[in-house]
Amino acid sequence: MPADLHTHTNFSDGSFSPDELVAEAKKVGLNYLAVTDHDTVDGFRYLYENGLYPAKGLKIIPGIEISANHPEHDVHIVGYNIDIYDAHLSEMINEIAESRWTRFSEIIKNLQENKFNIREAEVLQAAGASRSVGRFHIARVLVKNGAFKTVREAFDKMLGKGQPAYAKRYFPEINDVIETIHSAGGQAVLAHPKLVGDDNLVEEICKRVDAVEVYYPCHTAEDVQKYKSLASQYNLKLTGGSDFHGLSSRFVNALGEFTIPDELAEQFFQGDND
Repeated sequence: MPADLHTHTNFSDGSFSPDELVAEAKKVGLNYLAVTDHDTVDGFRYLYENGLYPAKGLKIIPGIEISANHPEHDVHIVGYNIDIYDAHLSEMINEIAESRWTRFSEIIKNLQENKFNIREAEVLQAAGASRSVGRFHIARVLVKNGAFKTVREAFDKMLGKGQPAYAKRYFPEINDVIETIHSAGGQAVLAHPKLVGDDNLVEEICKRVDAVEVYYPCHTAEDVQKYKSLASQYNLKLTGGSDFHGLSSRFVNALGEFTIPDELAEQFFQGDND
């Protein structure tokens, strides 16, 4: 059976609730699932605190995807098997969350100054349970309001780096993210290395992490071989996933559309929740 070790719920910028994600994973025949919400563990905490983890028939790996600071490139580090109640991790998450709120208000103000009819309240309503309210939620509202045809267009023309509504926010340093994941008992993974956009930077990060996301929807066969070689060079585990967001997914339309073999997921699974 297949596995997917990169997914999101509506506690960050996904459209599926945690229980809906688990149900869909079972429906499409996944054996392993990692819940890796952006900058929050609230989605996994919901599963745990509502008796939905462990889950019969599905091996679930607790995770998180943290955006790290770099002046030129987007660097995301995934953590597997983190302690969701770890004090240092919670401190980092809270600091990120506070910066998101400040940035959120700045982006809305920038949009309004550019004559877009959008209000904070409607974005918050669209975000629902998410504590990680951000550009994807804003983009969805812009699309709903007819300002853009797609979320990607909203980013390309208004919300992305260098665009009129863009606003900077706090990101923890790459080393701090990796160390915090390790201190929380987890394994640090470099997410979607191709999207980093700098192979020299990718190699530097590979010297500090435990695994690299070799298998990813936008990675070509050539990319896969390149990152497999890099993983071998630094003795890293291989992982992968769809980066499933539900209705807002960039590269897949459905859970189960992009998967990795069970034997890769087994390396990261701890315990028995079948």
